[in-house]
Amino acid sequence: MREGIHPEYKKSVVTCVCGNTFVTRSTAGDLKLEICSNCHPFFTGRQKLVDSAGRVEKYNRKYAKKGAVAGQTQPS
Repeated sequence: MREGIHPEYKKSVVTCVCGNTFVTRSTAGDLKLEICSNCHPFFTGRQKLVDSAGRVEKYNRKYAKKGAVAGQTQPS
């Protein structure tokens, strides 16, 4: 390999806003994160699942108010 063209790969401390810290190696130096695997909802199991059936019902309610369903007429 050529000398002098590679960045310095050094130890860095990664700090999350939740307080979790760990040591890794990086060319960027110390890192500060907003979210990590200890506080991310997907990894902690506190993730809320989206109810797709509720979305369909909301869609039907929204467009049922505007008029008749396609192909049908409303009685006068």
